[in-house]
Amino acid sequence: MQLLRTIFVIVIVYYVIRFLSRIFAPVLMRYAAQKAQERYQGQYRRDTRADYRQREGEVVIDKMPENKTNRKAPTSGKKIGEYIDFEEVD
Repeated sequence: MQLLRTIFVIVIVYYVIRFLSRIFAPVLMRYAAQKAQERYQGQYRRDTRADYRQREGEVVIDKMPENKTNRKAPTSGKKIGEYIDFEEVD
């Protein structure tokens, strides 16, 4: 008897969840789509405002800060590698 009662409760809960999901799923999807649309519109507005601040023909150069990771050649006297001169053999 206990097994039938447990199975009955599981089936009832399953159908209740299916019924409620059919009611609330469109509402939740509409809410998620609206939030995504607002996020994309806000990002578009930010990008377009940044484009209008610069006048046509104006050149802006942004320099990277000089730090150790940005340097191309080492400034210290340390030897990094060894130079090898290769010869072609006929």
